[in-house]
Amino acid sequence: MKLNYKTNEEVEIQRHSCLMVGATLTEVAKIIRPGIKTIELDKLAETFIRDNGGVPSFKNYGHPSNPFPYSLCISVNEVVVHGFPSEYELKDGDIVSVDCGFYKNGFHGDHAYTFAIGDVDQKVLDLIRVTKESVYLGCQQAITGNRTGDIAFAIENHTNKKHGYGVVRELVGHGVGREMHEDPQVPNYGKRGSGKRLQENQVLAVEPMINLGTRHIYTADDGWTIVTEDGLPSVHFEHDVCVRKGKADILSDYTPIEKAEKANTNLNSSYYTL
Repeated sequence: MKLNYKTNEEVEIQRHSCLMVGATLTEVAKIIRPGIKTIELDKLAETFIRDNGGVPSFKNYGHPSNPFPYSLCISVNEVVVHGFPSEYELKDGDIVSVDCGFYKNGFHGDHAYTFAIGDVDQKVLDLIRVTKESVYLGCQQAITGNRTGDIAFAIENHTNKKHGYGVVRELVGHGVGREMHEDPQVPNYGKRGSGKRLQENQVLAVEPMINLGTRHIYTADDGWTIVTEDGLPSVHFEHDVCVRKGKADILSDYTPIEKAEKANTNLNSSYYTL
C-alpha cells in the first residue's frame, strides 16, 4: 500500500468526500426505524451518493472473485463490520453500524456510525458511548511526530483497560486517500511510542471495533461478514482525521448525523456524553 501524504489543497478536496459520507449517513439517520429492511437503507445511500456526483467506494470493492456487492456495510448486533444489507427488518432493541464510502474528485471518504434503535439494553448503550468516546481519543493522537501506537493505546486504554471490553485485533484502521486503504495500518490496541511515525498531511481512518464480550471474531460463509465469536453485540465508529502539527484535524463530521439521530424518535441517543 502507498503512504498517503497530501498537499493542503488535496486535503481540502478529500475533506469534501469525508463530509459527504456524513451527509449520506445523515440521510440514513432520518429514516432508520423498526420494520425497515436494511437493503432499503443501502438503496437510499447509493441514490444519494450518485445524485451528489459521487461513487460508492464500497460497491464492487475487493477481489474480483468475491467483490463487496453493496454501497453500505450494515452490521447488526453481533456483526462487527462488513455486514451485507438484506431483507432483514430492523427491530426495537437492535444496534446497527452503518459504514459508508464516498469517492469524488480522486479521493475517498470512509467512516461509520452506530445507531441504537428503541429500547436498547443499558449495557449496550454504555458500549456505544465508550466506543464513540474512544474514536475521538484516538483521533486526538493524530499529531505530527506521534506514532500509530499512540492512537492504538488511546483506544485500547479507554475501551479495554478502563471498561473491560473486547478490542478486535484482526481488523484495523488505515490510511485513506486516493485509495480506500493505504498505509499505515492503525490498530486499536498497542503501546505508546510504537508503530509507524505519523507525518503531516497523512489522512487516517481511525475505527475502533469494540465488543461487549470477547475480542474474538470469525468470518461468515459469504467471505465478508465479521461476527463476534460469543454472539454478543459489537460497536463500530470511524472518523477520518488528517495528521497536523500540534492538533489533529478531523475531516469527517458527526454533527449532522447526531442532529438527525436526536430528531428521529425511533432512535435512542441517551448514551451521549460528548
